[in-house]
Amino acid sequence: MTSATRRRRLPAITLARSDHERLANLADALADRDSAAADQLAAELERARVVADDRLAQGTVRMGAVVRFSLDGAEPRTVRLVYPGEADIEQGRISVLTPVGAALIGLTAGQSIEWMDRDGKSRSLSVLEVGVEDLVMVS
Repeated sequence: MTSATRRRRLPAITLARSDHERLANLADALADRDSAAADQLAAELERARVVADDRLAQGTVRMGAVVRFSLDGAEPRTVRLVYPGEADIEQGRISVLTPVGAALIGLTAGQSIEWMDRDGKSRSLSVLEVGVEDLVMVS
């Protein structure tokens, strides 16, 4: 696979200024302990369009948002995007520092993103719905 083939066009993302600032601080603080997670989050932050909090379009994935998505075409999952200390996968709370969490930030319903995981496997995530009122766990 050539490097041009590996480079995928990434979807446009938008972040609220407060989320961007807090996430940038988190990525900086994490750089020494988990450089891969910090780099992935920092890359998303660098390419994001940053807007005032009150100007973020409704339906944009931001911190605390409930998101319904499909990963690699599998059954849809519903999660809440949270900071690392709040993460609990059994409760449907996924950290923004996971590859899926970092991929979700800033997307809107209907958008998809592809990336290569740490093992070199191509992954694809599609956002189906953002801002679902209740987090319903599906077993």
